[in-house]
Amino acid sequence: MALTSDDIRHLAHLARLELNAEQSERMLTNLNSFFAIAQAMQAEDTRGVAPLAHPLAAVQDVQLRLRDDVVSEPDRREAYQRNAPAVEDGLFLVPKVIE
Repeated sequence: MALTSDDIRHLAHLARLELNAEQSERMLTNLNSFFAIAQAMQAEDTRGVAPLAHPLAAVQDVQLRLRDDVVSEPDRREAYQRNAPAVEDGLFLVPKVIE
């Protein structure tokens, strides 16, 4: 998937960026290089390869130091939402900002 200058212009608009011609061309080159790497990775056959929990697990036995999943702080939602202009059912209400 190769991007075009129009795609970069559109992405810059969505990100609210002002890119000059040089920056736009550099962004196009960088993003297309990234997508080329992603396509090369997707082309590899990974059937039968077990996923790793840690990158070093492929070459040595790794014991992850996991802690118990316990609550360590009190629930302060009500205190945090006290100053909010609008709250409903424990959620912050914000204006719709979809174009």
